[in-house]
Amino acid sequence: MIINPVLHGFNPDPSFVRVGDTYYIANSTFEWWPGVRLHQSQDLVHWTLLNSPLTRTSQINMRGIPSSGGVWAPDLSYADGKFWLVYSNIEVVNGAFKDGINYLITADDINGPWSEPIELDRTGFDASLFHDDDGRKYLVQQTWDFRPGHHAFDGITLTEYDPVEHKLLPSTRRTLWRGTDVKIVEGPHLLKKDGYYYLFCAEGGTQYEHQESVARSKSLDALSFEVMPGNPLITNFDTPDFPLQKQGHGQIVETAEGEWYYASLVSRPWWHDWDTRHGVRGWSTLGRETSIQKVEWDSEGWPRIVSGQAGQVEVEQPKDAPHIADSEEFENSGYQHDTFTSPQLGKDWNTLRVPFSEKMGRVGDGKLVLRGQGSLANLFNLSLVARRWQSQNFDAEVSLEFDPTNYMQMAGLTNYYNDFSWSWIFVTFNEKTGKQELQVAVNDRNGYSAPAASVELPEGVHSVRLRTRVRTQTYAYDYSLDGGSTWNTLVEGLDAAQFSDEYIAASYGGFFTGGFVGLACCDVSGFYQEATFTDFRYQER
Repeated sequence: MIINPVLHGFNPDPSFVRVGDTYYIANSTFEWWPGVRLHQSQDLVHWTLLNSPLTRTSQINMRGIPSSGGVWAPDLSYADGKFWLVYSNIEVVNGAFKDGINYLITADDINGPWSEPIELDRTGFDASLFHDDDGRKYLVQQTWDFRPGHHAFDGITLTEYDPVEHKLLPSTRRTLWRGTDVKIVEGPHLLKKDGYYYLFCAEGGTQYEHQESVARSKSLDALSFEVMPGNPLITNFDTPDFPLQKQGHGQIVETAEGEWYYASLVSRPWWHDWDTRHGVRGWSTLGRETSIQKVEWDSEGWPRIVSGQAGQVEVEQPKDAPHIADSEEFENSGYQHDTFTSPQLGKDWNTLRVPFSEKMGRVGDGKLVLRGQGSLANLFNLSLVARRWQSQNFDAEVSLEFDPTNYMQMAGLTNYYNDFSWSWIFVTFNEKTGKQELQVAVNDRNGYSAPAASVELPEGVHSVRLRTRVRTQTYAYDYSLDGGSTWNTLVEGLDAAQFSDEYIAASYGGFFTGGFVGLACCDVSGFYQEATFTDFRYQER
């Protein structure tokens, strides 16, 4: 049985493809490194995290980009014996403009090596590559209109791609569809079936009005697409009490046995009786995840979610799916224990905007050493490694050795959404007492309060174990001076809503990631003081 979501935590905008007996999903990563998250499965239930395709700064340069910029809605496809990946690097997020570049890379194997990028265009975002059955290829994309008085979402455009010359053919560009009255049409994917071109698109924006719409045409001529009767394909706008929300922005795939499944983004918000405090339906602290629904085709040749427009939590898996036993090797195991013995960071770890390097620190021999750089608000030089929140209830803990000599040197354990919404428990120096101190600081939509709580560390203590406990609506920070046998709470009852899209959007507009828990070292005095982390554990409760 498929249990939704199939990918827990921040895994939005899935591109879904089958090659032989294996299914692949590619997800947006925005400003997090490495770029584009890839998973594979043979049964649509058990998913394995693969190496990311964007591992070199020559493929994408995100240094200094704003939060929620970077990689939006990648598109993974397979044709001509190789994988094709279209992705963006969005450099301007809010305001009239959405400056960004769309790129194309290829690989013979899903694990790489992936090619150097071909720059395609800067027209809009959410670009996908459609391989027609006559061998021609087309870039299909949302088109952004920055002009005052024009709707910013200027329909879905198509441009032919020349695979020999490795470039788009501008003279072929035309608008396929302008969407429905719901507006905000984006996330396009084309499918050809039974003589029709089917266009699947997201509409309604990224919050609770989100939906997936479908249109079709016998040709790829301009504005020739008709909308599906009874549209949308899926939405949770009319089912506010359903545990899955925001479904849409996805792609449809046929199994080897002729069954059809649709993967889309989804959220699992928690709420306080509709939470009238901020006028929102709920708080999606896990970000937007990935769900899979079964699809059938009606007598008129239109796709329909088997269980209806709201979808289901439990979905029948494909008839031809092999039997695979549960294992911690698969995604959603709910547990991570990293002793940092490898000279490379594990696949669960992420950095911001740039890859982990000697400038940031080093890993191996049982420890992660982070070299103090900028603050947690820094977009350029930041020593932070973090992993996704994948449950609304978890503990994360780590041991820290750090010897700060001034108050500008800090190292510890952080819960992090973006550069203006984070908190952490950290060791620093109090120049008034001449002692090292453990503090909690909260940066709430750029309102910085520190210390929110503090305690002086005893003389001779060289190692402290730090822990955060997240319990859906609230979270806490604890510390231990005896390696974790005895815990002391430094602060509790902090509001977890701080790590949700909805909370940030209330003040700043659209943001699209989710909660992370991570390890960080800052030295804004510029002396690069190092911190040593050992024995990290993440356990869902």
